[in-house]
Amino acid sequence: MDQLRDRPGSEPTVRMRMARILSSSTFVFLAILGFLAFWIGGGMLNRQPPEEAAPLEVPVPNVAASLSTAEVIRPRTVLFGNVVPDQISILRARTAGIVEEVVRQGHQAQAGDQLALLSADDREAGVARAEAAVGSAERDYEAARQLRERGVTSEAEVQSRFAQLESARADLRAAELELQNTRLPAPITGTVSNVLADLGSFVDAGGEVLEIVRNDPLIAEVEVRQTEITSIHLDQRADVTFQGGRQTEGRVRFIAPVATAETRTFRVEVEIPNPGNEIPAGLSAQISLPMDEIRAHRLSPALIRLDDAGRIGLFTVAEDGTTLEFHPVEIVQARAEAIWVTGLDETARVVTISQGALIDGQQARISETPEAFRGVLGGGELPQVPDAAAPDDAAALLGAIE
Repeated sequence: MDQLRDRPGSEPTVRMRMARILSSSTFVFLAILGFLAFWIGGGMLNRQPPEEAAPLEVPVPNVAASLSTAEVIRPRTVLFGNVVPDQISILRARTAGIVEEVVRQGHQAQAGDQLALLSADDREAGVARAEAAVGSAERDYEAARQLRERGVTSEAEVQSRFAQLESARADLRAAELELQNTRLPAPITGTVSNVLADLGSFVDAGGEVLEIVRNDPLIAEVEVRQTEITSIHLDQRADVTFQGGRQTEGRVRFIAPVATAETRTFRVEVEIPNPGNEIPAGLSAQISLPMDEIRAHRLSPALIRLDDAGRIGLFTVAEDGTTLEFHPVEIVQARAEAIWVTGLDETARVVTISQGALIDGQQARISETPEAFRGVLGGGELPQVPDAAAPDDAAALLGAIE
C-alpha cells in the first residue's frame, strides 16, 4: 500500500501537485496579470488616431525696394607705411690717421664739402720725395734721348729711362692721393646726423667717421596687395597724410617686380618732396592711391546684410517681381556718407526696407521705397535709414503695405 501511495501516477500525488499550483500567490499573480492586460487593451481600444498636422503658414513679408544703377568711380586704396630718408651714407676713412677736424651733428653739407681731416703725418714728405724722383727721372730720360739722336746710345736705353720716368710719375700720383685721402669730403648733399669718430681719435682705413642723411625727398614705403598692384603705376600721384595731420603729395617712384614671399605683397616707394627738410624722417604716413576706374553701386551702409555663411551682401528683387535674391558684394570704396559695392548687375532693384530677417529665394510683397528714403541709393545726400532688421523701425514705413 505504501509503495502504491508513493508512485508518481497515484491519486494522492496528483492532488498534492494541484494544491501547490492553486496556492494563494498564484491567484494574486494571475489577478495582476489580468488587470494589466485589461488596462493596456482598454487604452489601445479607446485611443484616437493622430490628427494630421496643419501646414505651417509662413507670412509673406512686406519690403520696399528701389532701382539702383551702377556708376563709374575711381576708387582709392589707403595704405599705411613708414617714411624713411632718400639716402643714408656712412663717411669712411680711406687711410689711417688721427681725426684733426670734424664737423658737428646737424651740419648741412653739400656734396664735395670737406667734413673731416685726418693727420697727414709723413705723407707730405712722401709727396716731396716722389716729386724729386720724377725730376731726376725726367733728366735721365732727356739725356738718353739726346744721346740716341747722336747715335751714342741704343734705343733700349731710351725705353728703359722712359719706363723709369713713368714709374716715378705713378709713385707721385700715389703719394698725392694718399695725402688727399686725409681730407674727407661729403659723398652726398644732406645733414650730418651722427658723428662716429670724435676729434683726436684714431681711425683705420675703412673706419666710420660720420653719418649723413638726405631727407629731400622723403620716401614712404608701403605694401600693396596682389589685387591692387596692377592699378599702381610709376609716376602715379599719391596723397600723403603724416601723423599729426599734415598733408602733401608725392609720386610713385618704384614698384617691386617680385612679391614678398612671406606676405605676398609688393613693396612700393612713394617719393615726397621735402624742401628745406621741414618734415623729419621716421614718421608714419597714410598713403592714398587712386585705382583704375570701375562701375559700382552707391548705397547706404545700413543696407548691407550677412548670410548664413557670413558673407556680406544685399537682397534684390528678381525679375518676377516677388522673389528675393541674396547677392554677395565687395566694398570697393567707403566714405562717411556712403559705400560703393560691386557684385550686382548693371541695374538692380535693391531691397531698402524690410520687416525682420529675409531668406534667399523668399517670396515677398514689394513696394517702392518711400520718397523720404529714396536717397539710400544713387546720388544725393543719404538720409538716416531705419535698421532693416528692426521690425519696429520698418513697420513705421511699411505699415500701409498690406
